[in-house]
Amino acid sequence: MGHDGRGLRLAGRVLVPAGLALAAGAILVIGTSHTTATVNGSAMDPTHSPGELVLLERVDAGAIKRGDVVLYRTGNRYGGMAVLQRVIGMGGDRIRQSPGGPVTVNGKPLAEPYVKDGDPSGTAQEYDVVVPEGRLFLLGDHRANANDSRFFLTEQAGSVAATAVQARVPDSRAGLLVPASTALLGLLVAAGGLTAGTVSWVKRRTVRGRRTG
Repeated sequence: MGHDGRGLRLAGRVLVPAGLALAAGAILVIGTSHTTATVNGSAMDPTHSPGELVLLERVDAGAIKRGDVVLYRTGNRYGGMAVLQRVIGMGGDRIRQSPGGPVTVNGKPLAEPYVKDGDPSGTAQEYDVVVPEGRLFLLGDHRANANDSRFFLTEQAGSVAATAVQARVPDSRAGLLVPASTALLGLLVAAGGLTAGTVSWVKRRTVRGRRTG
């Protein structure tokens, strides 16, 4: 068959498993660092609408910051279901709101371009709380239709433990570029190996046909 045929066969044997291993490893990285959730209600409308499939990145409690939209689960609320809400305040922050007014964080009005219909109140309820350390004060973007920290003020100022957060909506999807590109490269390598193996097989069949013809 010649050196070219043997080289193609060797390339097929090496590249296919190597490419598949590379792709599988990259997909595993994506699967362990990210997750998805389907939005069930309108509490985060218009940022996230009912029925929307949301991509989330898994994060440690120490990586959470104000403004993050997070998925969290706590046993004493919402029947233990995971919910999507926005982080407004963190440990030590003073969160205050008067009827019809903006939310203030440590005395400064919070700019909230994401809220439904530009209305940051959504309720006549007034509150003035300090978030305990290690906890988060969370609100929905559709304030008139969100059962959020405002309705649990007697439970540690309405806050939830930062450790209850399972994941957050990433600021961008740039973090997926490297593993996704690696997975694609692995599939291309495997495809190249498969092509080389196929060409080698065809050449062997052709040579055998000539010998027996």
